[in-house]
Amino acid sequence: MDTSQNTVTIARPADEVFAFLADLRNIMEWNYAIARTVQTSPGPAGVGASYRQTRTIPRRSEESLQITVFEPPSRLTVQGQIGPFQATTSYLLEPAAGGTRLTNEVELEPSSALLRLISPLAYRESRQRWRTTSAR
Repeated sequence: MDTSQNTVTIARPADEVFAFLADLRNIMEWNYAIARTVQTSPGPAGVGASYRQTRTIPRRSEESLQITVFEPPSRLTVQGQIGPFQATTSYLLEPAAGGTRLTNEVELEPSSALLRLISPLAYRESRQRWRTTSAR
């Protein structure tokens, strides 16, 4: 399993940042690779809420996501199949001068030996993209 972590400070209070992140339909607002995300379970965001998203990069694919940790306004974890990887994405929100420090950790479990060899390249690319899109 490979893990990547990024931290950014957002000039908004933690409750606003958490609400935005927890509504996974907002993913396309900050992740250039996602074209659409829809909630597939009834009710509000929370543990067990499920979503389906359409990814366009590196190739078009459909992915299923589920919220597994929901602790407003400080922790959110989402698990799902992202292409050939089982992914766990965690967000930790902490007060910071002028806003909220958001730490994002992504764990990818490759489904084959070949993917275990090339996954470090995917992490390097995702870190660069996270820095670019999270600065908005």
